Amino acid sequence: MTDKFDKEPADAKPSAAVSKDGGALPPEAIKAIPVRHYGRWVSGVVVLALVALLVNAFATAEKIQWNAVGDKLFDSSIVAGAGRTLLISVLAMAMGVVLGIVLAVMRLSKNPVTSWVAWLYIWFFRGTPVYVQLLLWFNLALIFPVLNLGPIYKDEMVDVMTPFMAALLGLGLNEAAYMAEICRAGLMAVDEGQTEASQALGMSHSKTLRRIVVPQAMRVIVPPTGNEFINMLKTSSLVYVVSYPELTRSATSIGSTSYAVMEMLFVASIWYLVMTSVFSVFQYYLERRYARGSSRNLPATPWQKVKANLLSFSRERGAA
Repeated sequence: MTDKFDKEPADAKPSAAVSKDGGALPPEAIKAIPVRHYGRWVSGVVVLALVALLVNAFATAEKIQWNAVGDKLFDSSIVAGAGRTLLISVLAMAMGVVLGIVLAVMRLSKNPVTSWVAWLYIWFFRGTPVYVQLLLWFNLALIFPVLNLGPIYKDEMVDVMTPFMAALLGLGLNEAAYMAEICRAGLMAVDEGQTEASQALGMSHSKTLRRIVVPQAMRVIVPPTGNEFINMLKTSSLVYVVSYPELTRSATSIGSTSYAVMEMLFVASIWYLVMTSVFSVFQYYLERRYARGSSRNLPATPWQKVKANLLSFSRERGAA
């Protein structure tokens, strides 16, 4: 009969491994086997094959004169058109930002008249196409032949509403409606306790907006504003309809005289891609900067993403 004291308790822990000299051996390292995602490789190969077929189709197309694309890429009229595109985009965006801030403050005002006027402005300019608005400004002389501001200014409307002015007003006033909603969202994102605390300290409403509310709202306002500017670069191609010689109009003018219509559209597309790509990089780092106060871990930069992907690829190859 076995003594009950000789039995090992059920909850007793197994003894650690002991080496020959009596010392405890370290625990064996865990051999982690990474999961192989074969579906990712298959989908990647399929996508690359489709892209290769598309590129080959354009590269071997007999009716595309690729030498004309290279010859006209830095043509003086194309470069000038790209410069006008940047100019009209920057000026229209500046107008949209300034007027958008004013409209956002009016929309949030407790005065029903100013709030209603701001809502009506946003409702009209967001509800009608930019193309139609550009035509309305360009043909304003049909309604008002003379611009009469009394003793301040008086002139023929056709002389005032030039293609540049029609493009600037059409793009800028339309952008103001969208910026007003972006700014309103940013102002509403600031906690009301900030405003109450500033009022308790005796600060006026305007000083509270300048020093307390607006600086904190910029974290919400700035990132979508950068996206709006990139969109403005592409929307500026619509000013073609008011005869403003921007990039698209310059490219199509050359294409109609040189019988290289598609080639000149490719040239314009390359310039738009370059401009939007450059400003997309600025937008990315701007968003990353303003994310410092709201996110513990900042998003990785493009170079950091490339390094991470290369390390992951090398690890998977080593495991295979």
